Amino acid sequence: MVFFVKRFFQAERRSMGVIVPMLIAAVLLSLIFGVGLGPVKVSPLSTAKIIVSYIPGVEDIIGHTWTRLEENIVRGLRLPRVLLGLIVGASLAVTGVTMQALVRNQLADPFILGVSSGAAAAATLGMLFGVFSFLGTYSLSISAFIGSAVTIIFVYLISRVRGRINITQLLLSGVAVSMIMDGVTRIITLSAPNALGLHNATFWMSGSLAGARWAYLTIPFAVLVVCMIVLLVNYRTLNLLLLGDESAGSLGVNVRQTQKMLVLVASLMAGTTIAVSGTIGFVGLMVPHFSRLLVGGDHKRVLPVAALSGGVLVVWVDVAARTLLAPEELPVGILTAIIGGPLFIFLLKRKTGER
Repeated sequence: MVFFVKRFFQAERRSMGVIVPMLIAAVLLSLIFGVGLGPVKVSPLSTAKIIVSYIPGVEDIIGHTWTRLEENIVRGLRLPRVLLGLIVGASLAVTGVTMQALVRNQLADPFILGVSSGAAAAATLGMLFGVFSFLGTYSLSISAFIGSAVTIIFVYLISRVRGRINITQLLLSGVAVSMIMDGVTRIITLSAPNALGLHNATFWMSGSLAGARWAYLTIPFAVLVVCMIVLLVNYRTLNLLLLGDESAGSLGVNVRQTQKMLVLVASLMAGTTIAVSGTIGFVGLMVPHFSRLLVGGDHKRVLPVAALSGGVLVVWVDVAARTLLAPEELPVGILTAIIGGPLFIFLLKRKTGER
């Protein structure tokens, strides 16, 4: 067993032609089984038929063998939730890769610049006091995005030194602003006018996909696709950036422009993700490490593997969140920390043990 694990995690012995199809298969299986599992189970065959029936003309071929209840559960409740889990997991993982390349530190995660703290402050202000109620149905997601955007702009302005981003100052500014926004959030929650609102705010801050809707998928998916394309086009630049600013500059990299691009990409993905799911930690820290163990450090390989792995991870953690204590739900962010922490420690010890 130990020999098999070592063989599996040897990056130079794994081929993208093997790993990517395996991960794509895992995504498809997660889609079918993740949608079918829950307090009311739907068989994998019925789930697959319902999903495939979205294609025009296919329903007449496969036949209508599912019940109205199963269709409502799959189409109305679980399918958008699983798809959102795939998008959120992929976005968090890719954001983690981006942040680690930007700061050249593998301990960086999507929330290191205070994005989650800013989103939490704005969201709790809206949920508890209705400050953003004029935004209508999507007031929660919009207010969270506004909070994250304002925070990252503030951090970016503080970290500029002579027109250039200072990485050390960027990290320190992110930590300081994050602590400030956490303090603001605590003041807001302590002033909560009712217990129900406080519970909802706390649950949202812990991370959840329970409020998934079809309308929530469009913007995060579009942002993920655009940012992935930008990062893959610049994968060589990301590889060179790990050598340090001076070395990368001497090899033709416009370091200042690249840093701005990475801050924008990471902030955009993190902001849109937090807006629809709350704070789901550890995915952006753990999945990039797992991906590098599989395929090495080349960002051309790491980015797609991280996106697929992150999506699968969040989907199955969400399945556990809604089934372990059914009909009650656990926050996804809590489970990712409980599951991801020990796994990350195992991977870390395994990696250092090989040296």
